[in-house]
Amino acid sequence: MDASLEESVRQEIKDWSKHALEQPNDMFSGLPACPYAQKAWEDNRVGFSFLYEKNSQTLTTLISQFDDRYDVVVLIDFDFEEDAEEFHESLERINMAISEGVYVQKDVWVMGFHPYDDPNELIDDNTFSASVNEPYSMIFVQRLSKLQESSDKIKKLGYYKTYLEQYDVSQMLKKRQETYRRLQNGNG
Repeated sequence: MDASLEESVRQEIKDWSKHALEQPNDMFSGLPACPYAQKAWEDNRVGFSFLYEKNSQTLTTLISQFDDRYDVVVLIDFDFEEDAEEFHESLERINMAISEGVYVQKDVWVMGFHPYDDPNELIDDNTFSASVNEPYSMIFVQRLSKLQESSDKIKKLGYYKTYLEQYDVSQMLKKRQETYRRLQNGNG
């Protein structure tokens, strides 16, 4: 555990959020890329966990014991899966396992960022200067119901229009919505 590295990563993510996620963005109908990020930071509702070696138990615990103390918990992994595609596929499998009751919680959703992902020009104009030299992946653990209900609200405001036209996120949104509906109907 490296406390100074962890603090640097926290600050870098907070700075990047302010730079890329919290600013009004024409690509999202004038809304910020993440309309809820600024309030989550202000209310101290962003949690962090750090992983330095392969250990699936850390993510399992974050999912199984998610307790709404935070809106999102970010798992920072310094020993991440090198293959970005495999990384994202593993998160899809985890979401499926969550919905099938493999974890204690069913009302949780995970998303990730891999350091070797292609840049998303809609969110970040590539003018942000990273301060941490050590590469890391991020896995975001959130309450599925809150995520989906928030998504439904901003969808009505045209948030996804450009995003759906330029990136094929429709499959991801559809899977999340179907999982949420199953959860709400007791079939989840």
